[in-house]
Order: sequence, then C-alpha cells, then structure tokens
Amino acid sequence: MYRIGIDFGGTNIAVGLTDENLRVLFKSSMPTGMGKRPVEGMVADMATQCRALAEKAGVSLKEIESIGIASPGVVNAEKGIVEYYCGMDLRNYPMAHILSEKLGGYRPIYMENDANAAAYGEVLAGAAKGAENALMITLGTGVGGGIVIGGKIYDGFNFAAAELGHVVIEKDGVPCACEKYSSATGLIRMTREKMEECQESLMWQISPTLEEVNGRTAYTAAKKGDEAALAVVKKYQDYLAVGLANMVNIFQPEVLCIGGGICGEGDYLLQPVNEQVMAEQYAKTTPRKTRLVIAALGNDAGIVGAAALGK
Repeated sequence: MYRIGIDFGGTNIAVGLTDENLRVLFKSSMPTGMGKRPVEGMVADMATQCRALAEKAGVSLKEIESIGIASPGVVNAEKGIVEYYCGMDLRNYPMAHILSEKLGGYRPIYMENDANAAAYGEVLAGAAKGAENALMITLGTGVGGGIVIGGKIYDGFNFAAAELGHVVIEKDGVPCACEKYSSATGLIRMTREKMEECQESLMWQISPTLEEVNGRTAYTAAKKGDEAALAVVKKYQDYLAVGLANMVNIFQPEVLCIGGGICGEGDYLLQPVNEQVMAEQYAKTTPRKTRLVIAALGNDAGIVGAAALGK
C-alpha cells in the first residue's frame, strides 16, 4: 500500500512516496519559488513530482492509496482549503481540488497544516511513536507547533489551533514575525546583540561579520568557554524552557518533541532545558511525567505526516 506525502515549504516542495509502514521509499524536491510565481505553478510541480514518484515505484496513480499535503497557514482540513497564509497572501485557496484536477481527477487528497502534519508524523513513525497525546515544537525561522490528542490531530474549531509559537513569554517584547525568542531567528538576534556589546568575544572569530551569524555561532563559542556566548545560550534556553513548561502544564502530553536545526546540539541543548521544564511543571511529583525528546524524522516529518492523513 503506497501513499504520497507533500511538504509544501517556503523554500522547497518536498514529495515522498511511503509504504504501508510509512517508510519513505522515494523522495524528490523542487524549489518553491515563493513570491516569484503564482501558486498554481507550485501545485503543478506537486503533480509532476507525484507522477514521477509513482513511476519510480512502478505503480500507477490509481494504485496510490491517498495523497496528503502539509501546507503552512490556516488549513481547513475538511474542505482541503488554505483559508489563510500570510507568506503568499493566500485566502480560501482550494489547493486539494486544484491538485486533483492536475492529476486527472485523482482522489482522495487530504490536507493539514504543516506543523500539525509533522507532529502527526512523529507520533506515527518518529520520536513520539505510540503516544496517544503528544506535542511537537519546531524551532526554525519561526516556532511551529502541532498537537495530537487521542491519536488525532487537534485543529481547533476554526483550524487555527496549535500556533504554539505565538504564546507570549515576554510582555511588550520584540514584535512577532513569527516568534522572536525561542526560534532560530531569535537566537541569531540575541547572538548579534551580544556580539555588538562584547567586541572581544570568540563569537567574532566564528562569525567575522554580523551577517554571517547563524544558529551555531553562540553554541560553538559557548562550548569553548566564551562568557558572552554562554550568556546568549543560557538566555535562549531560558526562553525556550518557559515556553515548553507552559505547553506541558496546559496539555500534559506523554511526549513533547522539539525539532529544527538547533536540535543538532543534542544533549547540550536538551539536558538543561529539560531540567528547567521539569522543575517548572505542575505534575513534577507524579510518577508519570512528560518526556522531552528531539524529533527523529527531521525533514521527512511533514512528508510522513501528510502521507498518513488518509489512514
């Protein structure tokens, strides 16, 4: 039984064909071209990749059990519509229907918000596998969130739930463009500010100009004992821990996954954040506590979750 999952991202449109166990067998990717062309061209690319992957697997589209799309924005999963996505100013765009037309009337096509789909993928085949109740937080340009309750994606009554990056952790703080404290963008901002303040910091050797600063700059210098970098890392992890503790206290999930490039720091990130989250969570004296883990599927989470929408 084959399924296809489409991860419609800001940079790339990634498409994967999975087997009945949601293992990605074949995968392809095309640049999204966001802001440079109409969305219809992007959907046409989705169709092209779907056909190519089916051909690569040696099957016809009729033999594909279902196709799922993971899209940013407010996604009406019942109607297959992107109700709103600010990145392209999409409003009530019938993406599932248009993809179906470009695939010769293929059905069924499912849709879900991209972060929700990634969380679903981790629950079905990743770090939260087997959990009935789980959350996923993705730390990228912004902060994405996905919620699974009772084994099902929680969308809210208006399909706009799980925007966990929009939780306020600093009143009157930096204006949001998605989230400026726990995201990679927030880490980069804090790193640059500290570098301007501390001209002798080792961070300047790692990133000679402010334009070259990335999410690894402070962590690399901190591991070498640089005081300014250590201060940046602690501040960043404090903000992240506050946000995660709030999520734990609201939902008490079995598993809370965190994903994104910054998670490449492994235990150097996870251990101190976990200690803070456990100290601040309401149920710390109970025998069953939320497990904080690093997501396992990486860039395939959205593909796997989208492919599983028809299960």
